[in-house]
Amino acid sequence: MARCPNCKGGESTAKSGQLENAMSVKAFKLVPAVEREMLMGDKARINIECIECCGRNLYIGTNDGSICHFLLEEKNSPAEKAAFSVTKQLQKYLSFRKAVGELKAASALNRLLVLCDNTITLMNMMNLEPIPTGARIKGALTFTLNENPVNGDPFCVEVCIVSVKRRTIQLFLVYEDKVQIVKEVSTQEQPCAVAIDGHYLCLALTTQYIILNYNTGVSQDLFPYSSEERRPIVKRIGRQEFLLAGPGGLGMFATVDGISQRAPVHWSENVIGAALCFPYVVALDEEFITVHSMLDQQQKQTLPFKDGHILQDFEGKVIVATTKGVYVLVPLPLEKQIQDLLASQRVEEALVLAKGARRNIPKEKFQTMYKRILQQAGFIQFAQLQFLEAKELFRSGQLDVRELISLYPFLLPTTSSFMRSHPPLHEYADLNQLTQGDQGKMAKCKQFLMSYLSEVRSTEVANGYKEDVDTALLKLYAESNHESLLDLLVSENSCLLTDSAAWLEKHKKFFALGLLYHSNGQDAAALQLWVKIVNGDIQDSTRTDLYDYIVDFLTSCSDHELVWKYAEWVLQRSEEVGVYIFTKRPLEDEQKNSFKPDDVINCLNKYPISLVKYLEFLVLERRIKKEKFHTHLAVLYLDEVMHLKSLGSEKYEELAKTQTKLRNLLRKSDLYRVHFILDKISGTDLHVESAILYGKLEEHDKALHILVHELKDFAAAEDYCVWKSESKDLPYRRKLFHMLLSAYLNSSTLDHELVMAAVDLLNNHAAEFDAVCVLQLIPDSWSVQLLSSFLTGAMRESIHTQRMTQIAVGLANAENLAYKHEKVKLKGSPTILSDKKLCQVCQSPFCEPVFVRYPNGGVAHTHCAANRLVNTNTNHHLSSPSRRT
Repeated sequence: MARCPNCKGGESTAKSGQLENAMSVKAFKLVPAVEREMLMGDKARINIECIECCGRNLYIGTNDGSICHFLLEEKNSPAEKAAFSVTKQLQKYLSFRKAVGELKAASALNRLLVLCDNTITLMNMMNLEPIPTGARIKGALTFTLNENPVNGDPFCVEVCIVSVKRRTIQLFLVYEDKVQIVKEVSTQEQPCAVAIDGHYLCLALTTQYIILNYNTGVSQDLFPYSSEERRPIVKRIGRQEFLLAGPGGLGMFATVDGISQRAPVHWSENVIGAALCFPYVVALDEEFITVHSMLDQQQKQTLPFKDGHILQDFEGKVIVATTKGVYVLVPLPLEKQIQDLLASQRVEEALVLAKGARRNIPKEKFQTMYKRILQQAGFIQFAQLQFLEAKELFRSGQLDVRELISLYPFLLPTTSSFMRSHPPLHEYADLNQLTQGDQGKMAKCKQFLMSYLSEVRSTEVANGYKEDVDTALLKLYAESNHESLLDLLVSENSCLLTDSAAWLEKHKKFFALGLLYHSNGQDAAALQLWVKIVNGDIQDSTRTDLYDYIVDFLTSCSDHELVWKYAEWVLQRSEEVGVYIFTKRPLEDEQKNSFKPDDVINCLNKYPISLVKYLEFLVLERRIKKEKFHTHLAVLYLDEVMHLKSLGSEKYEELAKTQTKLRNLLRKSDLYRVHFILDKISGTDLHVESAILYGKLEEHDKALHILVHELKDFAAAEDYCVWKSESKDLPYRRKLFHMLLSAYLNSSTLDHELVMAAVDLLNNHAAEFDAVCVLQLIPDSWSVQLLSSFLTGAMRESIHTQRMTQIAVGLANAENLAYKHEKVKLKGSPTILSDKKLCQVCQSPFCEPVFVRYPNGGVAHTHCAANRLVNTNTNHHLSSPSRRT
């Protein structure tokens, strides 16, 4: 096998090593193809001038006018050990015996176009014989083929030549056995090199590059260069795009519109040739082959190569040659290159290369490959604690989140069937290895996983393995004492009970464990645990209000047996709060007869405070109309009042509050047993309550006597009258207020307080009194001035009543007049009934003055009208009978 012409000097070797280490991407491997001995034997003066490759056919043109045909086949071996099998097929000497300038294959025509001595000869690709017709193109300095032809004939190729005529470009159609000139174009300077795409020529002139549309003649200057200083490079790299050797060692990209859609690549000032193997541009100079990415314009690889003078690409195959040998640049698979970049943790470059590989890989295969690359890149960023970048890569790569969870010891449930991806996405056994035991880094990694899992648990990312995700999240929350642990458990979740319960117990999260039991339908276990916490049997300070929480839980608990089971415990700890398990329950629970009031009352008999609150709930909130509940509540209030009175002034505020409740109940309820309560009160000093009870019995004189003479509470007496006269008619109200006035005035000892109370009553409620009766009742000694307010109010009320009566009479007269007018209108003309008048229905005379009159003036018997026995003629003449008689 031929040896690569690598540089032999230590300086060049060191330089290439430094460059390659800097780039560290092995995109190509240089493999010898044609050995010197195979090409020229022992003829030392034979040099390679040009090459052409078409499929497996390799053609080499030499300086002695010969063309060698080889079959080039790649051996079946790993890419790292790529090798070629080369078989020499034929060697043909041209009649000119001059150097072969250029070779181009037209496989569709089975023709090889050979430029020698300024003449392009058409030869058979297989036997290298000139075509019989001798068709050729003369006067060519160099030529190229149009790979984007504008001619629609598939059996011809378009050839563009730089003519020996000064400043002239010619275009030909070449057929299997003939050639035909199509166009001749003049240029402003002598062309040195040309590339063609459709109607567009990209030309290297003497001092500049231009784009020329040979069909329209429109040209576009690109940028200057000097053909005397460096060799021009003009290469078509795609549809309507060219690669040019620009000034300053730049490889410039230009479209047919004269613009650049890619950033330039930086190559050598002394570049000799360029080739394209997407996504790379390969450049050749006197010492090196350099590989540049079209995606990020960075130099990726450097290969030492001395004495190279030809670099060309043929249908994705890159071939480089010295004057003595031919070599192939074999591209390594893109996946291998990407994996090498990832192994070097060059994530951005790997992703750029992966995206660029899309055009060369089938869609489905690319998507699978690209997702995996994104996942690998995500783990690299994760290992570097670049969590935002890692999260985005994991999402874009649709990572099975269990790959990430599996890095954290013990987070996946023991029942999980997850197996890591093979080949693995990363090199780490677990988080301990990744962080090398650094506790700070481990804490950051756990914080990231908590955040990531909380975001993805309700998305498609967790579909199919929500149990693994939620269980892992619960374990992280519990371990870090995170506040979101409770939020997770009270929401819909898929935490595995066995794993999660053991973990929560290990970390002493007993309240959370109760929530876990509840979410799995085990309310009895949850309550048992919470009760132990409240009782102090186990320690958990998660909720300081756990007792209240248990009460709320029992209030909404659908397991009624469980509620009854814990009712005693709840009430023993707090009667006031514990009763909520009965008073705040949904109404439907009672309708199901699970919590009948009688059953609840029996339970609460041992807890007086709870009993009162429950009865208040039944009577005041639920407004249940049952005498026993109202009477029971009244008795409890009464007992409490008597008890507090016996304690003296120290319970004054509580006494006042309870007494107010008792009085309100006695006033507003009509369902309690009045006589029973009155008997219990008798002999006590509860005078106001007695007055209220007498009022309920309509014994107002007794009630007022208590208020006026025993309590001397005149305001209470007025309030009593107001209370009892609510929604009653005026006579009742007047009777009640006159009774109070009589109580003031008919006292055996008419003292000043009673007089003033009577005056105030009259002045404050003048409308409730009959002024005439009052004047007859009051003592003659009272002055008009004393009763001025009452008299003024009475006069005003009397006048108001008189005027309102007059208005009512006037309105009634007006209404009566309107009715009379309507009646006159309805009477109209008189109807005369005689023995000659006949019924229009039966045509019989009337025997009595009773008839029905129709709107048209016709009359009929009442029974005839009722039976509606009218014939067709009658219906034609009569309208519908009126209901008026």
